[in-house]
Amino acid sequence: MDIQYVGENLLPGKIGQFFVILSFGAALLSCVSYYFAAQYKDDRSWLRIARSAFWLNVLAIVGIGSCLYYIIYNHLFEYHYAWAHSSRSLPTHYIISSFWEGQEGSFWLWMFWQSLLGMVLLFKAGSWERPVMAVVMLCQAILASMLIGVEIFGVRVGSSPFILLREAMQAPIFSNPDYLGMIPDGRGLNPLLQNYWMVIHPPTLFLGFGAMIVPFAYATAGLWQRRYREWITPGIPWALFAVMTLGAGIIMGSFWAYEALNFGGFWAWDPVENASIIPWFTLIAAVHVMIAYKNSGHSYFAATLLAMVSFVLVIYASFLTRSGVLGETSVHSFTDLGLYWQLVAFNLVFLVIMVYLLVKRKKEMPSHPKEEESYSREFWLFIGALVLTVACVQIIASTSIPVFNQLFGTNVAPPIDPVQHYNKWQAGFAVVVGLLSAFTQFMKYKRTDIRKFYAAAIASLIIAVLVAAIVVYVTKVYTNFMYVLLVFSAAYTIVANGKILGDAFKGKWKLAGAAVAHIGFGLLLIGGLVAAATNEVISVNSSGYIAVAGFDQVEKPGENLFLTEGEPVQMGDYRITYVGDSVAPPNVYYKINYEKIDEETGRVIERFQLQPFAQNNPQMGGLIGTPDTRHYLTHDIYTLITAAMSDTQQQAQGEDGQTGFDDYEEPAVYETNIGDTLRYRNGYIVVEGINRDATVQNIPRRDDDVIVGLKLKVYAATGETYDVEPVFLIRGGNTFDLFKDVAEQGLRFRFSNIMPQKDKLELMVYQKPLPEKRWVVFKAIKFPYINFFWCGAIVMTIGFFLSILRRNKEVRTTSD
Repeated sequence: MDIQYVGENLLPGKIGQFFVILSFGAALLSCVSYYFAAQYKDDRSWLRIARSAFWLNVLAIVGIGSCLYYIIYNHLFEYHYAWAHSSRSLPTHYIISSFWEGQEGSFWLWMFWQSLLGMVLLFKAGSWERPVMAVVMLCQAILASMLIGVEIFGVRVGSSPFILLREAMQAPIFSNPDYLGMIPDGRGLNPLLQNYWMVIHPPTLFLGFGAMIVPFAYATAGLWQRRYREWITPGIPWALFAVMTLGAGIIMGSFWAYEALNFGGFWAWDPVENASIIPWFTLIAAVHVMIAYKNSGHSYFAATLLAMVSFVLVIYASFLTRSGVLGETSVHSFTDLGLYWQLVAFNLVFLVIMVYLLVKRKKEMPSHPKEEESYSREFWLFIGALVLTVACVQIIASTSIPVFNQLFGTNVAPPIDPVQHYNKWQAGFAVVVGLLSAFTQFMKYKRTDIRKFYAAAIASLIIAVLVAAIVVYVTKVYTNFMYVLLVFSAAYTIVANGKILGDAFKGKWKLAGAAVAHIGFGLLLIGGLVAAATNEVISVNSSGYIAVAGFDQVEKPGENLFLTEGEPVQMGDYRITYVGDSVAPPNVYYKINYEKIDEETGRVIERFQLQPFAQNNPQMGGLIGTPDTRHYLTHDIYTLITAAMSDTQQQAQGEDGQTGFDDYEEPAVYETNIGDTLRYRNGYIVVEGINRDATVQNIPRRDDDVIVGLKLKVYAATGETYDVEPVFLIRGGNTFDLFKDVAEQGLRFRFSNIMPQKDKLELMVYQKPLPEKRWVVFKAIKFPYINFFWCGAIVMTIGFFLSILRRNKEVRTTSD
């Protein structure tokens, strides 16, 4: 018997699923049509079909996004995606974040960006539109298949964002037609993702992923149609755009890691971080070799291979993060949705296309009969690309250990200390890349004037040595020889490219983009190195003990300080005080005051407050802290809550709202009389009289009962007054007393005895103990010169943008 469910809004999901099917069908039709349009160039009917299907695909993608956002924004928890990734308490910008927290939403984001890039190609690609768009729409069709969510011959294809909660989960609650009434809220957004960088980092990263298909498509089109040399010119600006956007997304991820993910830094060599940086490295290498080929005719195969393999590595990165294979080695990979083999097929499709075309066209590819001169720029650009490629191989090999274990049944453990493991290898590669990006700037394509080269290179070298010496002395990184080499190579990059930038200001503007990008790289290298090498924990706990159960199992007590509310603690140059907190559900903001005291005068010379916040999330293993940071020009102070007093340390109340006596201190017993005044902690109590006609609620009065109330008036120090009347009862020769509370003052009164022989009344006054002072445990880290890292990232992005402008001008010139 079918259950008629109450309150479900099924229409948005049905419309959304229709758009999913439409997007897949339209993308597939467009891909096939563009293929035939490229094969039969004289037949424009295929082109018209391809373009129409493309626009239909764009419409469907917008429809999918609109329906899904409607479901999330309106908290339609009958849909699994809305329940799993959002909640009613989320502000609008985090609701947007929850849109792409799940795999399905992020696949949609990838499709959305590719559709926008497809629009640009439609109007700008010219003669390249047909073959290039055939490749782009193939990718679009595969991505759309990831959202279908159907089973074909027992094989699952895709995971729909519009699946209902009762279809996605098996639970007794769904036997109730009104199950929605039992689901007041969704599971909510992962606390680690509740950061403003989460709103902009994933869209930027996926724009980079989406842009990576375009250089691949141009290289594929060039091989497919035997237009070997022609694709390089339009391919370079697209490759630069992909490098710029993916690089910006990666840097935003570093900001996110620095501010939200509690890695204690901006880069932790997490497998998901590695998965995004690998294709970025290879495409940077591709750009350099493509430029070398364009100017000298050398290294065509390498340029094509790197441009194509970069997108294949994007798909491999998607496999790593979405298949569940990294579930135990990365804190922010997706869980497996049953798409493992579909993701493998995605990889194989584009890998096969790449290998097939490279092998089939190998003998026809342009080659230069003369070897590159060792003093030519193209030779050293190729060497630089080779170094970047080897660096990628090392990262891929270590990151893919879980994949190798699954393939070969091995049990190799990932690196215990990934930061040390990767740094050990990548530092050497970074030195070489830094040096190459410096002296190659003084070389010319094909042949260099050796005398001029040495003059410029050695002059810059001397200045770089001086700059590096100053940086090493100021930052105190001289204890490690590799650090010194890294600083020198970065300084050499900045100085050499600074000279080239100076020439650009004299009129050689086409040199500006590369020079600015390389200067940004040098600044980024220095900032990242110095911040990573010299950051120090300043919340040093000399006792090495934190009085919180189990704390030493999750944190290092020697790097954390215990703060009691209102009690200052000296921490290096600062006096630290925890002054309270504020609640903005589900987060608690902890207010930590920093004061720097002048030792001679005792005056406060600097004062600021940081408000790191945290939330107690049992699903994530307990307290999840998000740091707050004080930014200076030369350093940052980063503060994170690592433990805090629970807000749930309260006793349950009984049915009548009264609690047991265990909540109170030992009582004060008074033998008193009418008119007496008694003191308590926060004021005083006046005994005003006797009520001989007292009654007891819910206890009928008998004829022989004696019920007497003691009329008391409580005067609080803050001015409030309270009337209270505890009762003494004699029934059948037995005595009873019924207490009364003044909850606002934490008082309980018992009229416990009448003593006629003494003419006294016995009153017992209970007080709740003073509340335990609130406390927190926090860690503070100082990151010196971290701003060089952020500044370098921005400068490098500007350099890529300037290079895109220059290369676009070349494309227009060629088409004219």
